[in-house]
Amino acid sequence: MEFPEHIEVRPDVMMGKPCFTGTRIPVYLILQKLAAGETADEVLTAYPQLKPEHIRAALEYAAQLAADEIVLTF
Repeated sequence: MEFPEHIEVRPDVMMGKPCFTGTRIPVYLILQKLAAGETADEVLTAYPQLKPEHIRAALEYAAQLAADEIVLTF
């Protein structure tokens, strides 16, 4: 999987979890906050080093994961 712009994986940062480039902020954390009902503006206020393009990159990453998901039927 190719990561969207603004997202990187480094083995020495957050145990290799995808994070926003140049930060230790994991993408899953921002996705959890959005899923819990926080607005993008609230997230950006809480994490001033992030920009709107980071939120879009996180959503693009989640969409790629969902598109590649394997569904098992029983």
